[in-house]
Amino acid sequence: MATADQLKALLLSHAEGDDQRFYSVAMQVAAHEARPGHHNLAGKLRDLIDEAKKRRVMSSPVPISQPRGELGSLLDVTYPNSHMQDLVLSPTLDNQLHRILREQLRASDLLAHGLSPRRKFLPVGPPGNG
Repeated sequence: MATADQLKALLLSHAEGDDQRFYSVAMQVAAHEARPGHHNLAGKLRDLIDEAKKRRVMSSPVPISQPRGELGSLLDVTYPNSHMQDLVLSPTLDNQLHRILREQLRASDLLAHGLSPRRKFLPVGPPGNG
C-alpha cells in the first residue's frame, strides 16, 4: 500500500496539474509495491501509468499561455476548428506537409537514430493564402 506521503503527493500534484510529478510519484508507488513482492500489482500500476501518459499526449492541445493577473486581459488564446482534412492541397504538397508532421510527431524516434526533424518551415505563395 502507498505511504501517506505518497498519497498526499499524488493528490497535490494532480490538483496542481503537475503531470510529471504525478507520474513520478505513481511510479514510486509501483516500486514500493514491488519491494515486498507484489509484482502483479506493480506491473499493473506501471502499465496503467504508461497508458495514461500515451492518452494524455493524444487527448487535448496544451495551452500555450495562461496569463494571470493584469496580463490576463492582454492576451487571448484560441484554437482553430479547422483540421488537415479541411485543406485543399495538391497531392504533392499534401504528401510534403504530412511528412513534416510525421517527423515532428516521431521526433524522439529520429533523435534515437542520430537524426533530427525539420526545424524550419517556410510556406510561400500568392498573397492571401496565409
